[in-house]
Amino acid sequence: MSESPRTSRPIAVAIVALVCFNFASYVCNGLPLAVLPGYVLRELGFSSVLVGVVIGTQYIVSLLSRPLAGNVADRFGAKTAVLCGLTGLVVTGGLTGLAVLLSNAPALSLCLLLAARAVQGASAALISTPCCTWAIGLHGTSQATRVMSWNGIASYGGTAVGAPVGVLVHQHFGMAGIGLSLAVLGLTALGYALTKQAAPLVPGKRLPFGNIFFSVLPNGLALACSSVGFGSLTAFVALYFDRLGWANAAYCLTGFGIAFIVARLSTPNVVPRFGGYRVVSACMAIQTVGLLLIWLAPVPAVAVLGAMLTGLGVSWVYPGLGVETLARTPEASRTSALSTLSLFFDLAVGMAGPLMGLVATGLGFPSVFLVAAMLSSLGLICVLRMHRRHLHERSLPPAQTANRPAA
Repeated sequence: MSESPRTSRPIAVAIVALVCFNFASYVCNGLPLAVLPGYVLRELGFSSVLVGVVIGTQYIVSLLSRPLAGNVADRFGAKTAVLCGLTGLVVTGGLTGLAVLLSNAPALSLCLLLAARAVQGASAALISTPCCTWAIGLHGTSQATRVMSWNGIASYGGTAVGAPVGVLVHQHFGMAGIGLSLAVLGLTALGYALTKQAAPLVPGKRLPFGNIFFSVLPNGLALACSSVGFGSLTAFVALYFDRLGWANAAYCLTGFGIAFIVARLSTPNVVPRFGGYRVVSACMAIQTVGLLLIWLAPVPAVAVLGAMLTGLGVSWVYPGLGVETLARTPEASRTSALSTLSLFFDLAVGMAGPLMGLVATGLGFPSVFLVAAMLSSLGLICVLRMHRRHLHERSLPPAQTANRPAA
């Protein structure tokens, strides 16, 4: 039964009021991205290798913290996990400010920055997926697609806002201003989160992480095959344009982002209407075509069109696979399941850089997008097989499917 616009609007507002914490988290992620490398390199006097270590620490810790974040949210409530994450953002700001105050002791300052990045990585994991299950817990699984859609927009939007704002703050107030901004934004979001209603804890046995991992694995591998395309685009499109003597590679990233957001805003009911696997299959086919266009592009405009098709294709992959994952996971373990699914996204995007770098070294930059398209095609085959299996299971009598493991 579809919702009336009068009923749907307050629910949408309530969902946005919760995923705004993920937006705040990603703004905090973006704030230091453009200015921290220069600070470590020039102000503290360390090498570019240590710059990479400082930047990468957050993402490594975030990846490793996904299972812990899911477990905390399932056992103690999604609101508790988000509150812990927002508290971590305040701590991140404090550690960053302290590192600036102690910049006359570069080694100590570097250690404090590493600690700040580690705390921020754990905070991001504690906020992102638990925001989803907090909203789903309050408004029901029928809203899962909408929740994941808005949460994804909050993630990309937060990063897009955070980076330029960070540059402006740094220009006027230096690195100390970045630390203060992190602490103030985290504290403001924390105060607002304390006023929000907690979702009820779901009774039932929590599955061990190993069981959840293998249950999510098929969907996770499909997500990883899709996510490599996004990782390859962000890491190599500028170098690809430069090698071909083209300008304005940033238009590809802009086109990707616009197509991604427009797709999510303009088709909010596509997953409930057609089903997760059907939508993901269509999206991965579109993404594959987009990546092939970038590979074969004779002029920059065709590459930009390919990037837009890639963004359109990526748009509903995570929500579609997320809905299918939730449908096969006990409610008491749903945050752990979504956190595990997100882990595959993190791994794919993180590994796309070094692995595709090897491809570029051996075969040239255009081949990066050919390989990404091939992986997207492989993911499409996986999704089609899972969809066919799902349809087969639905056609069986309940007695024959009761003891089947989750797919």
